[in-house]
Amino acid sequence: MSLQIVRTVADLRAQVAAWKAAGERVGFVPTMGALHEGHLSLVRLARTRAQRVVASVFVNPTQFGPNEDFDAYPRDEARDAELLAGAGCDLLFAPTVAEMYPDGFATTVTVTGVSEPLDGQARPGHFAGVATVVSKLLNQSQAHVAVFGEKDYQQLQVIRRVVRDLDLPVEIVGGPTARAEDGLALSSRNAYLTDAERPIAGQLNQVMRHAIAELNAGARVDAVEAKAVAALEGAGFARIDYVEVRDAGDLSRLGPGPVDRPARILAAAVLGKTRLIDNMAV
Repeated sequence: MSLQIVRTVADLRAQVAAWKAAGERVGFVPTMGALHEGHLSLVRLARTRAQRVVASVFVNPTQFGPNEDFDAYPRDEARDAELLAGAGCDLLFAPTVAEMYPDGFATTVTVTGVSEPLDGQARPGHFAGVATVVSKLLNQSQAHVAVFGEKDYQQLQVIRRVVRDLDLPVEIVGGPTARAEDGLALSSRNAYLTDAERPIAGQLNQVMRHAIAELNAGARVDAVEAKAVAALEGAGFARIDYVEVRDAGDLSRLGPGPVDRPARILAAAVLGKTRLIDNMAV
């Protein structure tokens, strides 16, 4: 199918308004490009909930820290557009930085609570950048439903909090994490992995699955977390930012004993130049 590409908020809103006037439901999938099967699965999920699907490709500078990979982040709009068209996307919104952050831009959306632990500690300022750009994109697109991947589980919970707190008229849907054959969560940053690092990266999800089995058998949270960190260090990860079991809703800390409510295990670890994150339901 053909894919329409627009670069201004005015053009995006004009097309969405036309679809709405025709009685069509609009789905939205925000991305930073460098698309893979995980992104495309979100487009297909949005397609099941809407007659029209919009995807955005915007590498958002405000969610990168000063020593992170903004300049090196992979960009290939032509390839992204081809993949989106094949997945059933109707429109690609590909704004410039100047379109998203015009001169004098001075507003930031911040979220307390759910944004503070885990990546909130490891990447200061990251979730303020995420919450701000997603708030803008949801407002710009005026979509009925927006789909985000569960791989970025903390981000998904932050966005749900923003939508609830600000009464944004959009349904937020989480899409399952897409994985490689060995279980590694698909990510644009996996392209940074060397051939030697790739098999090691695949052990991250295996360590987490083993931790879940222990938790389900009644093991203490603190013991399981410590054991998982040691396993990742032994596997060759250079730095472990966290391996923690948290409340599945607000990501608050669980007690040191056995899991006593719906929970999620979340991990972030660095291998070479690549920072990998993953999470799974307990």
